[in-house]
Amino acid sequence: MEPAALLSSRFVMPSRPKAVALLLVELSRPEPDLRRIDQLVSTDPALAMRLLQAANATYFKLTGQVHGISEALAVLRLGQVQAMVASAASVSAFQGGPDFDITKFWTYSLDCAKVARSLAGLLRQNQQAAFTCGLIHAVGELAMRAAMTQAIALDERAKPLDLKRWRAERREFGFCFTEVSAWLARQWHLPPLIHDALLYAHAPFDKDAFEPMAGVVHLAIWRARVRHAHLGDNAMTVSFPSLVAEVMGLDIDLVLQQDPIDWSLQEPGRPLI
Repeated sequence: MEPAALLSSRFVMPSRPKAVALLLVELSRPEPDLRRIDQLVSTDPALAMRLLQAANATYFKLTGQVHGISEALAVLRLGQVQAMVASAASVSAFQGGPDFDITKFWTYSLDCAKVARSLAGLLRQNQQAAFTCGLIHAVGELAMRAAMTQAIALDERAKPLDLKRWRAERREFGFCFTEVSAWLARQWHLPPLIHDALLYAHAPFDKDAFEPMAGVVHLAIWRARVRHAHLGDNAMTVSFPSLVAEVMGLDIDLVLQQDPIDWSLQEPGRPLI
């Protein structure tokens, strides 16, 4: 399937049921807490994409300028947000194949977003954009699985969250999930910084001029995937993208220090991100 055909097919991203339920409760309050709404949306790649798509629409005359969820919430009316969340509640369960665990996908995406934001802070890059890139970088995988049975069949050679997944997809299809995410970002008028970072996330040096944000996303993807694969020290060292890190003035120890916190171990009532 060609990318144009892939993007023209009907694709509705699934949202985290817990995030949707908590958002509906919060949005129904007389005075909803915007910080709480921001935190909840930030745990869901699908809702984040919907809000960013709406905020970057031509109607608000901010096309390509809204990089993060808090920025999007400053643009949109709460009624619009509530309508998007209610719509997300009606989306049926995602069927991504027997080897695809949507719950792990959501957790992995949030982990990647946190690492990307932390790395961007070290490098004085746009942290909101970095978090967004990390959160939505793999929605292309969902689009591919929804439209291509070949993407599901590829699981036999490279599992969905495998470090080598993007290479397997590029060999098989000529493009990978981060590139599809970039095409979706362009279709939905997200900022060029986000589009370019996603387009070159699999290979930051493919662009004529090195894009630091693509390097941030590249390293964040590596860290989130090795963490979810529970790789040991030796395996992490072998797989570490040292050339990208070196260009950015980082090493494996600095990247590992940006690990996301496991909020499931925190006390009730603590922030979600």
